[in-house]
Order: sequence, then structure tokens, then C-alpha cells
Amino acid sequence: MLDDIKKTLWATADKLRANMDAAEYKHLVLGLIFVKYISDTFAARRAELTARLTNPDDEYFYGDADPADIEAELEDRDYYKEVNVFWVPEGARWEALRNAAKQPDIGKRIDDALTHIEVENPKLKGNATAVQRKLHGFE
Repeated sequence: MLDDIKKTLWATADKLRANMDAAEYKHLVLGLIFVKYISDTFAARRAELTARLTNPDDEYFYGDADPADIEAELEDRDYYKEVNVFWVPEGARWEALRNAAKQPDIGKRIDDALTHIEVENPKLKGNATAVQRKLHGFE
């Protein structure tokens, strides 16, 4: 998996090199790496919670809940915050961004994702916005 990420990052850097200076595209790449990392961490916690909520021997067992109830329970921020995992809003998750990668508004979607992540995680206040300002040449 790490090799796939490295290949993807190098391919992205190669594409960006033709259009902008390395000092500029590094901020874009770092922002995307950040979103990917916190999305992966969030997804791993979500998978762990799914297993725990459906395991009758686990203290998190959610009884005879149907899949819709489990999905709703998985959206409880407290499960993520209790283990210091950043809450990632649905539209800001890596898969949502990846699925929209070919859309003409992908830049805005990435900006919005960083803003939503920052709003939902006060510890990040100012950091995601700083990345956005750098992306747009304001710093």
C-alpha cells in the first residue's frame, strides 16, 4: 500500500511540475496527504467500530440493530474523538474526493473538505485554512 501511495504522489508531482513551481505544488500535495492520512485513520476506526458494534461479546455491541442503525451509530463523533481520531465529515472523506477527482470543481471540493475538517476539529483551527491560502498563492 505504501508503494502505491508513493507512486501516486510521484505521478501527481510529475503532472504538477509542468504547470507550477515545486514551491507551490508542495502545499497542494501536503494538503492531499493530510486528507488521505486522516481519512485512512478515520476509516480504520470506523471498521473497528463496525466489528465491535456487531460482536455480541464486545462491550460496544449494539444488540439486534439493523444495518441502518449501525450506520447511524458509526456517525457518532464521540467514538472517534475518544481515541484521538479526527472526525472527517462525509463529503471531506478521501473516497468522496477520489470519486469526484474528474469533476471540474475538484479544487473547490478539496478547499471545502479542508474547511469542513477544520470546523469539525477545533484542534486544527487555522491549519487547514493556512494550507488553502498557500494553495491559492495568498502566502
